[in-house]
Parts: sequence; C-alpha cells; structure tokens
Amino acid sequence: MTDRPLWQLSACDIADAIASGEISSREAVVSAVERMRERNGAINAVVDEFGDEAIAEAEAFDGILKRSGPIGPLHGVPVTIKENVDQKGKATPNGVTALKDVIAPADAPVVTNFKKAGAIVIGRTNTPEFSFRATTDNELHGRTYNPWNDWASAGGSSGGAAAAVMSGMGALAHGNDIAGSLRFPPAATGSTSVKPSLGRVPAYNPSAPAERGLLAQLMSVQGVIAREVRDVRLGLRQLVRPDPHDPWMVPVPFDGDPLDGPIKVAFTKNTFEFDLHPAVEKALDTARNALSDAGYDVVEVEPPHVREIAREAGKCLFGEIGALMGNDIQQYGSTIINAIFENYFKFFGIHEGQDLIRALAQRTHFAREWSLFLAEYPLVLTPFLPHPTYKWDRDTEGLEGVIEVLGSAVYGYSMNFLGLPAGNVAANYNDGQPVGVQIVGRRFREDLILDACEAVEQRVGVMAHRLFERG
Repeated sequence: MTDRPLWQLSACDIADAIASGEISSREAVVSAVERMRERNGAINAVVDEFGDEAIAEAEAFDGILKRSGPIGPLHGVPVTIKENVDQKGKATPNGVTALKDVIAPADAPVVTNFKKAGAIVIGRTNTPEFSFRATTDNELHGRTYNPWNDWASAGGSSGGAAAAVMSGMGALAHGNDIAGSLRFPPAATGSTSVKPSLGRVPAYNPSAPAERGLLAQLMSVQGVIAREVRDVRLGLRQLVRPDPHDPWMVPVPFDGDPLDGPIKVAFTKNTFEFDLHPAVEKALDTARNALSDAGYDVVEVEPPHVREIAREAGKCLFGEIGALMGNDIQQYGSTIINAIFENYFKFFGIHEGQDLIRALAQRTHFAREWSLFLAEYPLVLTPFLPHPTYKWDRDTEGLEGVIEVLGSAVYGYSMNFLGLPAGNVAANYNDGQPVGVQIVGRRFREDLILDACEAVEQRVGVMAHRLFERG
C-alpha cells in the first residue's frame, strides 16, 4: 500500500488489500463515495448516486469476509454502472428525458456478474441521448466534463463512466460500445479499455420493450473502463461469466493458448481522407517502439478493406437506426440530438431494403478477410482518431463537426461491424490532454490485446497518476 488516498488506488490493489485484511471494504467504499461527493459536482459523471446504500453494503461485506472469506475477486471494490443498463429498482433513461421513469425490474447480466464477483455499485453514470453521441451531454442530466480540461469532450457514449473512474469515483466503470463508446472516452480522458469480441460478455436489459435490431446486436458489446490496464483485465474477467439471458454469448475461457513468439503486430498510420495530427503520429510511434522493445515483431502493413468496411458499417447501422429508432428519436429526442442525427444520415448514408440485406451478407466477406489477416498478424496497431480529442460540443456544429467527431473514427466503428476486440490506451500526452491509440486482436483474444496495451502503458505511464498530481 502507498500513502495515497484509497480512491486513487487501482482495483487490483484495493481487492488485494481487502482480501488480506489490510483495509476494509467499508474504508474502500467510503473513500470512493466521499471523493464522488466532493468531485462530482464539477464533473457530473455520476447521475444517480447511492453512497449510503453502498457503505451499508460494504459493512455487510466486511462481516462476510470475516466469516467465510471474499465473495469473489472484486470483493468490496467500488464500481459504477452506465445508466443505459438495467439495475434493479433504478432508472434506465438512456439519457432521454421521456424515459426517466423507466425502472428496471431486474439486473442486467453485467450488474449481476459484478455483484457475483463482490463489487459494490456506488452510482450510475451519464450517457448522451439514446447513447449515440461521441460526447456526453443530454437535457435530462446535462454535460459530463472532461477531468483534464473544461473545453474538451469526455467522450461518449460512456463518457460518464470514463470521467468517473479517472476522477476517482470508483475503481472500475462499466461501459458499452456500438460504434466506439468504450474507446472514445479513453481516447479523451486517458483511461483505458478494450471493446470485447461479439459474444464475449452477456447482454440483456429486462426493461427493454422489444429486442434490438439485428445489427445493433452484432455491433454492441459490454465492457469495462479503468485507470490501468491490469484493472480492465481484472474487471473483464468477471463480466465474461455466462448468463442464459444472452443466447449468443460464447463461454470461451478468458485466457487463450500462448502464441509462438515473437507475436507479429501489423502497424498502420493510414487515416485515409483525414489528416493525421502530429500528436497522434507521435502516439503511434511511441506505441510501436514500446511493442518492439517488449519483443513484438511490428510490421508496417495495411489491414484489409478498412475504409470500405467503415462505409458499409455506417450505412448499415444508420439504415437500421432510421428504420427502427427514427420515430422515437424524432418524438423523444431533443432538438440537438435530432440535428446531429440528421448530419449522421447525411455523412454516413443509409442502406435500406435489398441493399441492407446484401451489405449484411458482405459483412461475412470482410470478417473472413480480417480473420485471414489476423492469422498472420494476431494484433493490429492503428490510430483510433486521426486527431486528439475534440471540444465537447463539436458535433453540434453542423456536418463538419459530426465528421470530425464520429465520421473520422473509421478504425472504431469498422471493428464493431466485424465483431473484433479492440483496446484503447494512452500513448502520448499533448497540450494538457492524453492521446490514445487502438490495438485490435483476434476474436476472443482480449488477453493478447491487454498484454500489448500493458507494454505501451509501461512506456508512457498511467495517465491517472499525472491527473491526480494536478489535484
């Protein structure tokens, strides 16, 4: 243990200290709750806090620990849940004012799995309307601020999760991702995450009135955002527990077979029609050098069909959204979100009817091409965005703003379309703001991605430590 306050400690250190009796669950949770109550007024990351309830639960957990040992690997670790996922007895408004009275009848699988592992939920985090912006702001709860700078976006749609964990409001934060929502926030805040493979973490919302569209099911995943890569590994291990509510989950062991070394890493700086910012180029070079020095065989080579995949992903996703969600967005969404969606449709275009069916069939071709590519290169180091993070309201500034914020993230939503895992880790610090890179891997090899992210983190350092030094 260090002399740092408990809210600054990693989830791994907190879990170890509680299990060994060095600290109590109550002490860990009280520290996180006090930090939340001190800091959240300025950040607005947690929109539904239940600190007193969490402290009482932590006291009960201390009794359980003395009687029978830890509940699980996260015994007593304070965590947050994104408010678009059901938590029994809590609201699931998904950032929409009209849905503020939707109360979950039961826990979603990610909440169940966190609880089975012994985690204690201290609050629910903010998300944009319909969880469909790369910045976190809505009429219901307001804007979530980036802990580094007031001007910058905290990312989205899991911006509340990232801002909370980077501010010390919990050691782990649940988030989810349909087009980059587990990676935009780390890119903006210096936190870290890995978007899991399709079928890796069980997903289900008991409050949902209908099943999601097919493409949403294929592209959306649940995951963890943390301050350190090892904490993402610890948290994600707990979320991959099977749950019968999700018939498409694949119960694959978290750790795959070791690969014969050195592991080949494909490396690209290609940002297509978008200019590569020098700070992102430096981050990519730093990550490449860190991986090379760690024993990886890094080869500069172009991954297959990225820009084409991104175009098809956008047209398919927004075609489905227009068909299944368009009326709800128009009826229940704010003027701001409707204007943003209008520009989404303009930039990405939409597939309808037979075009959508053909594009979904072509998805298998793209996935096969990437499967063959990953057979030779098990990891791929790419930009996530061609530029450092954007100002918080950039996507409200017309078509150009939407293109800069979401349209340029071609390495983001393309990986969702393929169902491949992809991590984000800070690899540079530029002008008061972290800069992240993306590492893609084979399906169900999140462990390999996390190994590579740790190599980068060891070179660059944990960005939260730098943030905490600022007060």
